[in-house]
Amino acid sequence: MQLLKQLTQITAVSGSENNLFDLIQREIKPCVDELYTDALGNLIAHKKGGGKKILFAAHTDEIGVMVNYIDDNGFVRFSPVGGVDLYASLYQRVVFANGTVGTVCFESKSDVKKDLKVSTMYIDIGARSKEDALKLVTPGDTGAFVGDFVHRENTVVSKALDNRAGVYILIEAIKRLKSTSQDLYFVFSSQEEIGLRGAKTAAYTIEPDVAIAVDVTDTGDTPGCETMEVRLGGGAAIKIMDKSVITHKGLRDLLVRCAREHDIPYQFEILAFGGTDAGAMQTVKSGAATGAISLPLRYIHSPAETASISDIEACINLVSEFAKKDFILV
Repeated sequence: MQLLKQLTQITAVSGSENNLFDLIQREIKPCVDELYTDALGNLIAHKKGGGKKILFAAHTDEIGVMVNYIDDNGFVRFSPVGGVDLYASLYQRVVFANGTVGTVCFESKSDVKKDLKVSTMYIDIGARSKEDALKLVTPGDTGAFVGDFVHRENTVVSKALDNRAGVYILIEAIKRLKSTSQDLYFVFSSQEEIGLRGAKTAAYTIEPDVAIAVDVTDTGDTPGCETMEVRLGGGAAIKIMDKSVITHKGLRDLLVRCAREHDIPYQFEILAFGGTDAGAMQTVKSGAATGAISLPLRYIHSPAETASISDIEACINLVSEFAKKDFILV
């Protein structure tokens, strides 16, 4: 879990994903034939083979904030980057790339129950004036929410498990792939949280036969939550549908068969909202047979996202075993 901890604690809001690259490259370079980045900020690893061209994508970016204005008293106004829940962010700390830490607050004249919106919120970085604040942050700087990594028996809690857990799953699967006849691309994709952008351009260039997103999904196992089948500890979630995609049935069947053959616990995911890189990769150029392997995650887009270690292991096993297989897709 030390590598997962390192991945989650790096600040890499959408558009700043390259903060992760040194760590990822150090882990996988001995295991792949080629490593390169593209113009949109994707890190792409290629493990060459003569079989089908399979693309696995895990996005590297996390939600956060961007400085857009600093007032005369040194208080920082901001814009959300990605799906930031304003209530969940209130009184949370954010950290900028240079280590500056601030607290998300709201105007005291406002009624938090009625008036909480970005225009009534600010970040307090402890500055006494605009001049002081500008020594610490400037408009355009991005910050990530602070959420320490906690390992407790079979669960981990941290900020940015969406989707550093997916990044970790791909890294560990690559390490386990000693040989394969397939032509494998592992895309550590950029800017997923603001519109699935990196995966779209990567799929356009690579033109895969099969594209699989590795990301997180919500659960239906906490009090009063929306009902859905996915639960923490239930294994890798094989996606059937979300708001961005209906996955390829033949590919789903292959993933299920692979899980059964290797005694990998799995469950099915039907998500009534949200989307992943799968939605972007499915329709690029002439299209690809597209699916997704999802990690169940509680409290998504909060600084206390919670995952099961056994589910993470199941996802690693499913990715690595599927990547080894010769198969006919129908």
